[in-house]
This record gives sequence, C-alpha cells and structure tokens, in this order.
Amino acid sequence: MLKPLALGGTADLSDEAARPPSGLPDKAELRDRLGKLVERIDQLQVALFAENRRALLVVLQGRDASGKDGATRNVFGPLNAQGCVVSAFKRPSELELAHDYLWRVHMEMPRRGVIGVFNRSHYEDVLVVRVHELVPADQWQQRYDQINEFERMLTENGTTILKFFLHISRKEQKERLLGRLEDPTKNWKYNPGDFEERKRWDEYTSAYRDALRRCSTAWAPWYVVPADKKAARDVLIAEVVVQALEAMNPEFPRVDPELLRKAKLID
Repeated sequence: MLKPLALGGTADLSDEAARPPSGLPDKAELRDRLGKLVERIDQLQVALFAENRRALLVVLQGRDASGKDGATRNVFGPLNAQGCVVSAFKRPSELELAHDYLWRVHMEMPRRGVIGVFNRSHYEDVLVVRVHELVPADQWQQRYDQINEFERMLTENGTTILKFFLHISRKEQKERLLGRLEDPTKNWKYNPGDFEERKRWDEYTSAYRDALRRCSTAWAPWYVVPADKKAARDVLIAEVVVQALEAMNPEFPRVDPELLRKAKLID
C-alpha cells in the first residue's frame, strides 16, 4: 500500500523510484487483484451515489506517457458512468484565461455522490506555467498556498481528495512515446511537442518536487506512484481509492417504515 507524502517531505523522483516496489505478485496476479479492487470500488461508488452527501476527487498528474489515460480506463472505466465523471485539462481557452486560474477547475468538481477523476489538474499552473515562464515567478509562487486553501475548502464541504503523481523514468517515457508512433491505435496521441518537453526534464522534476513538497497536506495528500509497470501502477492506485472509500463508509439511505407499509398495501 502506498503511503501519502508528508507535508514538507521530499519525494524521490529518481529513475529507480519509478520501478514498482519489491514483493508485488506477477502480472497475471496483479490483473486479478485489480479486478477485485475495481469490483469493490464499484460497490462503494453505488453506495456513495445513493447516499448523495459527499464526493471523492481523484487527481492524476504526471509527465507525458506516464499512464494517466490508462489508469483512468483501467481503474475507473468499469464504474457506472452516472456516478463517475472524468475531466481532462488541456491548454486553457480564452474564456478560462479571462477568469482566475482555479475557475475552470472549480467548475469541474464532482457533485455530491460522484467520483470525479482529473486527468491533469490545477497543478498545471505551478508546473507548465512555471517551466515555460507563462507568468512572473511571484505569481506562481503564491499559488501553492492558494491551492492548499482551495483544497481545504473543498474537503470541509464534503469532498475527499486523493492526488496521485504517476512517476515514470526517462527511459520508459521515451519507449512509450516512440511506441505511440508505431501503434496505429495510439499514434493519434503523438505530439511532436512531447519530445520538446523532454528537453526540460530537469526543470519539470524541480517543479514536480516543489508541488509535491508544498501541497501534500493532511486534507489532500499526494501519493507518488511508481509508473514504469502499468499493472502495478493501477493496483497501487486502486488500493488507495478503496481504502479512502471504505474510510468514508457511504451508506444506502434507509426506507421509511411507514412508506414501506403503505407500498405493501398497493394492489
């Protein structure tokens, strides 16, 4: 089971840390384990939806080809669509840029009873924005505290937040990016800019490390997921999601006994 990163803790973002932890079963057993975990998530999600009092937000953040799409599909894809909503954050539109940087994120927050999955997130505003110097340093520096307070407000209003950084090694990322070009079912994902971003590997590492260190809080923790092996990545995420949902302990509403009595009298 993954452990949350402590506030102020420094994440190990070396290539070695992208490998799955020792002691995990083989690929076939991991797939079986994932199936059971997803089944449990599905059960808990139905109860969460019926209860309609709280929400769960799952943030998936990581470099290109780290597996955000795959984890979304494998862990959350089998869930009932009315109770699980996926939001992807790309380059902001003109309308979004006309508001504060958290506006578009707040608009996509899951409503009560729903599991929301963010494929990228508000953390782009302390990552891409920082690396490409899209705003002055004093602006993105203050966003760490703003994000922490934003997430605190959300949790105090009934949303549990889990944040996963999918950590991939430089070698594995290159293999996956090249693999996209060779696979006709995936080459539509290829973006020449992905290799341009690789030239900024160290700059992104520093930006990720600071975001993890400064924004892993008791109310919205970060988990660093070794993502070089897809099956292990998905199981590690699913385990944390199950643990969080079980701690939330959603309950089905109870039927009014008088309503039940009257229903039985209907011919």
